[in-house]
Amino acid sequence: MTTSTRRTLLAAGLALAAACSGLATLPAHAQAKLKVVGIYTVPVEQQWVSRIHKALNAAKARGEIEYVFSENVANADYERVMRQYAEAGHQLILGEVFGVEAAARKVARDYPKTAFLMGSSGKPQAPNFSVFDNYIQEPAYLTGMIAAGMSKTGHIGMVGGYPIPEVNRLMHAFMDGAREINPNVKFTVSFIGSWFDPPKAKEAAFAMIDKGADVLYAERFGVSDAAKERGKLAIGNVINTQDQYPETVVASALWNMEPTVDAAIAKVKAGQFTAEDYGPYSMMKHKGSELAPLGTFEGKVPAEVMAKVRAREKAILEGKFTVKVNDSEPKSSR
Repeated sequence: MTTSTRRTLLAAGLALAAACSGLATLPAHAQAKLKVVGIYTVPVEQQWVSRIHKALNAAKARGEIEYVFSENVANADYERVMRQYAEAGHQLILGEVFGVEAAARKVARDYPKTAFLMGSSGKPQAPNFSVFDNYIQEPAYLTGMIAAGMSKTGHIGMVGGYPIPEVNRLMHAFMDGAREINPNVKFTVSFIGSWFDPPKAKEAAFAMIDKGADVLYAERFGVSDAAKERGKLAIGNVINTQDQYPETVVASALWNMEPTVDAAIAKVKAGQFTAEDYGPYSMMKHKGSELAPLGTFEGKVPAEVMAKVRAREKAILEGKFTVKVNDSEPKSSR
């Protein structure tokens, strides 16, 4: 048998083994711009989706991808839109399928040569359905420490969208961080039943302020508006809104989607995209999340609190401290 023949048989055998393992990779697209689409159930201005949109636009600006998107897609219409883009030849489809898991996974099975990377509460699905999440519990913990250090009443209000794991783990991390600074801190927790309803979130925050909360955890838009109107403080989530609320937003846990998006693009281009959990790319060690600069609150947070925050941040980055992940629904303590 010639060397050439042996190489041919070896290559064929490796390809067959990969296909049979359920980890078969998708075709490579190294020579052309990838056709990428984002499918979103809310406006791209919504904080969570805005981070995906920002990262994809950055890749587009670098000339790596062609990027289009659909926003405000109803759950009932999500499957149809996914199929439409897959049929049109888009090679990488991103979005959030928390409310349409079964339908989205069915589409992925029907288009096995298309790469899907979806915000999801579920696990990856071979061969082409990968999942991601905003694993920003580490900076959320740090913002909780700051919140407790800034609260004069020891009462913190927390407004969330829905009590799903992606939200719950951030709230619990924030609460754990606050307890490190003040073991007696109390929380009022409320969910508004919407991902984008600023007026409803604002009303929920007003109710908490009326009960004595002087620092508010703004998991949803609208909370910081209430804090600003009543002269209270707020902690941001996912994005930094201090520019809009310079006297209100003390700190924020930032989500950087670029490490997740860039990894997926590289794998699709190389023909190495498989069903994986991209959640860890959102952790601080991958620069997928961070504590926002204090900005206008620099020097206003007690020095002893910030010393503890920086020490804890360093321990997280060095792998010496792990923020506990708790996906259960958080409850009010007062």
